[in-house]
Amino acid sequence: VYWPLFVLIFYFICPIPHFIARRAGDDSDAASSACRELAYFFTTGIVVSAFGFPIILARVEAIKWGACGLVLAGNAVIFLTILGFFLVFGRGDDFSWEQW
Repeated sequence: VYWPLFVLIFYFICPIPHFIARRAGDDSDAASSACRELAYFFTTGIVVSAFGFPIILARVEAIKWGACGLVLAGNAVIFLTILGFFLVFGRGDDFSWEQW
């Protein structure tokens, strides 16, 4: 049963709102812009959907609950990795990791 692999789509589209907001919001130095807040909202919706999708698949018995648990654990690892990447490499400080 390959239904849980559709979660991979959420992994790929998760950073897209952030990239769009960063590209559109480069002009302003405001700490919080409406574009950035909208990107956070869409990213949160994508992450919540990625966690909800396997639960719904398990409820309709398309997958077993054990597979659901493994997908949820994988989601936690992947999304924490994506968050860590943006926290470490996303800042524009003097010691620029972005040059690597």
